[in-house]
Formats: sequence, C-alpha cells, structure tokens
Amino acid sequence: MATNGDHSNGSATLSGPVPLWIDGKEVTTETTFDVISPSTSEKLWSASGATPKEAHQAISAAATAFKTWRHTKPAAIRTILLKAADILEKRQGEAAEFMKKETGALDGFVGFNVHGTAENIRDVAGRISGIYGQIPSVQGDGQAAFIFKEPYGVIFAIAPWNAPVILGVRSFLYAIAAGNTVVFKGSELSPRLFWFLGSIFHEAGLPAGVLNVLYHRPQDAAEVTNTLIEAPEVRKVNFTGSTAVGSIIASKAGKELKPVLMELGGKASAIVCEDAEIENAAFQCALGSFLHAGQICMATERILVHHSIIDKFGEALKGAVEKVYAKEGEAPVLVARATVEKNQKLLKDAVDKGAKVMYGDVGAKEDSAYRIRPVIIQDVKKEMDIFYTESFGPSVSLISVQSDEEAIEIANDTDYGLSGAVFTESLGRGLKIARAVESGAVHINSMTVHDEAGLPHGGVKKSGWGRFNAEWGLDEFLRIKTVTYMM
Repeated sequence: MATNGDHSNGSATLSGPVPLWIDGKEVTTETTFDVISPSTSEKLWSASGATPKEAHQAISAAATAFKTWRHTKPAAIRTILLKAADILEKRQGEAAEFMKKETGALDGFVGFNVHGTAENIRDVAGRISGIYGQIPSVQGDGQAAFIFKEPYGVIFAIAPWNAPVILGVRSFLYAIAAGNTVVFKGSELSPRLFWFLGSIFHEAGLPAGVLNVLYHRPQDAAEVTNTLIEAPEVRKVNFTGSTAVGSIIASKAGKELKPVLMELGGKASAIVCEDAEIENAAFQCALGSFLHAGQICMATERILVHHSIIDKFGEALKGAVEKVYAKEGEAPVLVARATVEKNQKLLKDAVDKGAKVMYGDVGAKEDSAYRIRPVIIQDVKKEMDIFYTESFGPSVSLISVQSDEEAIEIANDTDYGLSGAVFTESLGRGLKIARAVESGAVHINSMTVHDEAGLPHGGVKKSGWGRFNAEWGLDEFLRIKTVTYMM
C-alpha cells in the first residue's frame, strides 16, 4: 500500500507501520517488525519489513530512474540538494524525536548529526559542477583521447543506527550527486529515522526511483542483502558498520565481482605526551571515549599516557568524565542490550586478570538492561580481551608508556585503523607521531571523534577502505572511461 501526502511534520505515516520508500512512494508491507526504545524498553512502533520482493522492486525502480538521472545537469542536482539541506534543518524537530526514541541519543549528539549532515549536503552540492575528465596526450599521430568520469549505475548502500542522520545520508549522498541511483538499506533499529531521510529528499524534489529506502526483520537480513548484492543492476556496494558484518558483505560482493566501499570498526588510541596541556587532553579523551556512550566507530578505546604525568592526568580525566556524564545523572543508554553485556564481560575479564578500576563500578547494576555507566580501567595488558576488542561502549583503558615509540607500537597493535589522537605542545612531535600511527586519520590536540564535510573519512586495515566526503566521496561513485578517436 502506498500513501502520499504532506510530510512537513511526519504525520502522514505516524499512525501505521513505518513505510519503505520505493519508486517515490511510501510502501507498507504485510511483513512487519517492532521497534523497541532502548531508553524505556517499550515498543515505539512497528515498521514495514522488506523481503526479496520489495528488494527487486527497489532495484527495478533505481535502474529505471538511472536512465534519466545520469543525464541530469549539475545545476538541477544542486538545487535539489540545497533544498534538502534546508528541509532537514526545518524539520530537525522530527529528526531529534526519532533519533532520541530509536537510539537513545542525547541533544548534543542529535544536533551534531543534523547540522553536520546539512553541511555535508551543501558542501557536496557546491562540488558537483567541478566533476571533470581529462584530455591526455596519446602516442599515435592523428589520434586523440578523452577521459570521462561516469556514474556506475545502481548503488546498494547500507548504514547503521548509531549516527543515523550523518551515516544514513552519507551512504547515498555522494552516489546520487555523482549521477547514480541508490537502494539504501538502513538498520532495523532506527527505521523511522531512515524513513524521515527519504521523506526529506523526496520533498526536496528528488525524482522517483533515485533513492529507495528499505529495512527488514533481523531474520531476513541475509536473504534481502544477498538479493541486492547479486542483482546484475547493482554495480557497487557501500557499507558502514561492524568489521564482522563488513567482512561478510565484502566477501559476497567479491564473489559477484562488485567493488565495495567500507567504513568499519575501530580501536582508536589517544597518545598523551609528557608536554601535553593536561586539562585539554583529559577533557578531549573523556569526550572521545564517552560521547554517545562510546557508540561511535572513532571513539577513544585506549589512552596511552607518558608515565611521568599519568597520575596527574588520571585525576584530570576523572574530573573530565563528570562533564560528559554527571555521576548523579542517568546512566548512558546503549541501543542494544548485547552491547551492555559485552562491555560488562570485557571489564570483568580485565579485572579478573589484574586490571584496576580507576573510575566507575564494574559490577554496578542499573534499572535498565540498556544502560551502563562510564568505566576507566588501568594496567591493561595484552592478555586481556579488552586490549584488542572494540568495546563500542563507555569503557576505556588507561595505559602507561615510557616513550613515544612505545605509544606508537601499542597504537598500531590492533587490526583496526580508523582514527587516533596525539596531545603535545610540539607540532613537529605531533606530526611525527601522527605519520607513524597506522590510521585513516589522526587529530593533534583534539579528540579521536572527528568528521567534517571537507575532509576525507575512512580507515585502513580492518577499519575498511575507500573514502567518504568531499571530492573523495564523489570519486568513489564515478568510474573512468577512455575514448580515443582518429582526427
């Protein structure tokens, strides 16, 4: 069933299951699933669940739309994108409501999502007319050549729940701006927020079929995902999420000989040198560790501090945590109970093997299975599970180091490489350390969580490959064609 109407306040679909977006229409399905609030543990609403049938419909719509969208002029695309950014800001109240209810996010993180996404959209809108090819010299007399940049076609995009506005829009923004069409699959944990994104872009004038939005029941994940990857019309896949699931997606795409763009997990280290400004370093490390309850792929997981200042830094760090989550306030909300249990297990294992609790209570019990308070542990060793495992929660390890070289060695002793930080008053020293750390980004004197419109974003090693944002993001969704001709 499809419904059309005024989406200015989202009221058109709040009364029934959250619909999908297929070929410019809101589609409800017989298959539905419940969405549970991590803050209250109560049902929020039900959502339509895509099956292979809806997946094929979305692919067909995207393939048909590509025939005309690929020829749309940059000025027309720019107009739609700029309007979408304006609508997002106008309807930010909806984004805040849905994001808080579905993911437990706090106001500050919601604002970061909305305003950061609007900036991304406007940034890309201004870059579209700068896509150009080349006219190279060729060897043969009487011959010349053109190098064209062309869109791939239908892109299959997958985004998670943890920063749903930024990561959701990012998964399809660059593809659409470059002339591709998209089948976007969002996490089942935040379907109304992803419906909202589809609503914004359709309200902005995006033609039917250019963006199709799906979500599904957890038990249908493999069948729906494989259907989309296997479809011959789908020419490229991009995925943001866990390394474990990314490996499965990349393996399937590889079997189908389709390129992929991956932004996966992280185990970011913040290196604090003995000349660092301690108060700033402590606050940035606390923020990087506990923002959004640590449910960010760039979150600080290890803080590597020079032994000569570790006691002073430790006291400053404990004070800084209070500025992020006050002790007397409610415990942070995690979107999944399994993540709470994972953090509790990692912390218990570390303590059982000799780690010391510097801040928090490993055995604390909250009134909700979705909540856990920040914990800082010290004297963490390699034999402890938390040393290598991404916690994706409000847990961080404080580790003493003797030198920059030891800090770099520990920072690189991980399968991941998404983000990092260095704190020092010497720019030269900071740059030397940053160059030595194996990571997609390193931030000097600021936290590991950093993503903005004009900077490439992506990882190395098992944190993925390829880059989102700015011209790098556009280039990911453009392929090169060589055309030669005789004069």
